Amino acid sequence: MNAPEEHRLIGSAVKRKEDFRFLTGNGQYTDDVVLPQQAYAVFVRSPHAHARINHVDTEAAKRAPGVVAVFTGADLAAENVGGLPCGWLIHSIDGSPMHEPPHPVIAHEKVRHVGDQVALVVAASVKEAKDAAELIEVDYAVLPAVVDTAHAADPGQAAVHDSVPGNTCYTWGHGDKAATDAAFAQAAHVTTLEIVNNRLVPNAIEPRAVNASYSKQDDSYTVYVANQNPHVERLLMGAFVLALPESKLRIIAPDVGGGFGSKIFLYAEDVALTWASKKVRRPVKWTCERSESFVSDAHGRDHVTKAELALDANGKFLAMRVHTIANMGAYLSTFASSVPTILYATLLAGQYTTPAIYAEVKAVFTNTVPVDAYRGAGRPEATYVVERLVETAAREMNLDPAEIRRRNFIRQFPYATPVGLTYDTGDYEPCLDRAIELADVKGFAARRDASKQNGKLRGLGYSCYIEACGLAPSNIAGALGARAGLFEAGEVRVHPTGTVTVFTGSHSHGQGHETTFAQVVADRLGVPIENVEIVHGDTGRIPFGMGTYGSRSIAVGGSAIMKALDKIEAKAKQIAAHLLEASADDIEFKDGIFRVAGTDRTKTFADVSLAAYVPHNYPLDKLEPGLDENAFYDPSNFTYPAGAYICEVEVDPETGETSFERFTAVDDFGNVINPMIVEGQVHGGLGQGIGQAMLEHCIYDKDTGQLLSGSYMDYAMPRASDLPSFTVETAKGTPCTHNPLGVKGCGEAGAIGSPPAVINAILDALSPLGVKDLQMPASPHRVWSAIQAAQNPKS
Repeated sequence: MNAPEEHRLIGSAVKRKEDFRFLTGNGQYTDDVVLPQQAYAVFVRSPHAHARINHVDTEAAKRAPGVVAVFTGADLAAENVGGLPCGWLIHSIDGSPMHEPPHPVIAHEKVRHVGDQVALVVAASVKEAKDAAELIEVDYAVLPAVVDTAHAADPGQAAVHDSVPGNTCYTWGHGDKAATDAAFAQAAHVTTLEIVNNRLVPNAIEPRAVNASYSKQDDSYTVYVANQNPHVERLLMGAFVLALPESKLRIIAPDVGGGFGSKIFLYAEDVALTWASKKVRRPVKWTCERSESFVSDAHGRDHVTKAELALDANGKFLAMRVHTIANMGAYLSTFASSVPTILYATLLAGQYTTPAIYAEVKAVFTNTVPVDAYRGAGRPEATYVVERLVETAAREMNLDPAEIRRRNFIRQFPYATPVGLTYDTGDYEPCLDRAIELADVKGFAARRDASKQNGKLRGLGYSCYIEACGLAPSNIAGALGARAGLFEAGEVRVHPTGTVTVFTGSHSHGQGHETTFAQVVADRLGVPIENVEIVHGDTGRIPFGMGTYGSRSIAVGGSAIMKALDKIEAKAKQIAAHLLEASADDIEFKDGIFRVAGTDRTKTFADVSLAAYVPHNYPLDKLEPGLDENAFYDPSNFTYPAGAYICEVEVDPETGETSFERFTAVDDFGNVINPMIVEGQVHGGLGQGIGQAMLEHCIYDKDTGQLLSGSYMDYAMPRASDLPSFTVETAKGTPCTHNPLGVKGCGEAGAIGSPPAVINAILDALSPLGVKDLQMPASPHRVWSAIQAAQNPKS
């Protein structure tokens, strides 16, 4: 008998369950949380990039109307409040551990970037807090600022931290240097590029927010916060900063309006408000303002790289050599040290059989906002290096850019790369072939000629990306320096009437978990999807969890739920067997029906769930009442989504303006749960990747350390009119071999694959004019300047 249509849920484009409350204005974000007697916080932030704090005068502020309290770094230091921890330990080439200078919750003695917090004002209203903050006088002794990534470690630069020589956090190496150097010595051709991966400011639609409350009754704290992994926030804040038992600290992350990595971390504001709530004996709330977020939220990217690719005479890759300087900013953020190392250098093989690779990364401190994971986190930087090298090599060797990739594709799986990963499965050429077909590459020459007739230049750019996501497994991550596990937890609670509540340690901040996870559960149990509730984001209700980042939700969180469902089904079969007077081994379960194999004797899922809680007819000697199971899942490997992107642009050589004519993306995400949600994730990633390639650029003044792109007046975010109409397709795909759903991550792919496709297309358009390189973002002025420099090399 065919299953009811509503039970065929995996693979269906089910509309998102959560959208009704969002579209009708009924979501609850942290700023919507209003607690009795809550006060409001405002931070006084440093106007200087680097300065010693001689004195902070708070007396006038304390006397201001409505002020409840004023705190400085000295107050927290007096109570031994710890600094913010870093969650990943990296060792330098010589074996020494990275430098981990203190990261105070409120700056004490010295400020190290514009926006560093120096005081906290708590008042009865936001206005009163702001007015009082204006009364605080800080005596600064301004020091020289260091902001230039490429030169931060140069001799003579000011010390961001007195304890860190040469402003160098670590110098890390990965791969076989001797084999790589030997391959370069034998190469017929070497392609060399100087690459800047521009600094980005994450801009989620919801700014960060915190509302912290202390209960004197049981000496506990409840903290509402816009965060992507509440359990990790609880662990870091409680164990490492405030010395609180986890049982006394509850973190609730309600609806979160976007994160993109910037809300993974434990931030100083979260700790300061939690600590202050006990001091003032009332809830304290802070909501970040947009301009404030530019100088307080962790930034992304900011690499300066020299990359080389060695090839034989036929265009086969022999070796890759990469030297990168990565900016950490003023302090080590939660996962900062891992981004330009473990999440970057391990992806430099891309989709290719390059036999030898060596990467060396120098991480530097500067007087800028800390830098940490941002959508893709290391994988976009690696893909940009690889795909810019490959495209440039094709141009230099007069090879078709698709052909040079085909000659070097990995074709046998599993495949162990020379940079430490083992790809379990993949099939790259069909994705490229399909992208070429959808992009109508055959017709490109005619379109290019038509553009030329109109005085324009047309170009085509490729990018074949791969990423390691579903971040885990814990044993590998631990060996590479992780100070926390990367597993996930799930609990499935079946209620007496057959409805289901799922508790997941993953956290949704726009990905559609309430729909996707419900599809998995409803499909497995044969219940209507509306009977499945997904609960996330609350350490008081969920066993444990590592949160959402690195495209890990369905691959790791969904697999934990599947393991819990295995236990649910196993127990339910025993109950059904008792009810049907049969052996559990003879019970089949499909589409919500338990059946004795080969008979018409059945029980519904609701029959069994009721029996579990009303055990009048129940094998109590063998089973406990209830139908509630949990599971932890720690995968054996990453998942490896991959794809092929083709961008087609037209450039006006008179103005440097670039227009998108076509953008084609074909991705292999393994098995797909909800194709509509997957397509939306790709669209969003493409928007962010194109934003980096064309518009976004965080710029500091090199003399003063002032942030020059500190608002939307100066930081160009992509709008709908800046983006092309995408052609997006998900390939039939190669299912992941080591998780029960066969899924791979999809959330970061668009942001990883698109930047090199865009820049490669622009350079293809400009190649007839002699332009050989271009740094992101490719603004009209930069493109025009590159054209002028190529045409007038002596001017």
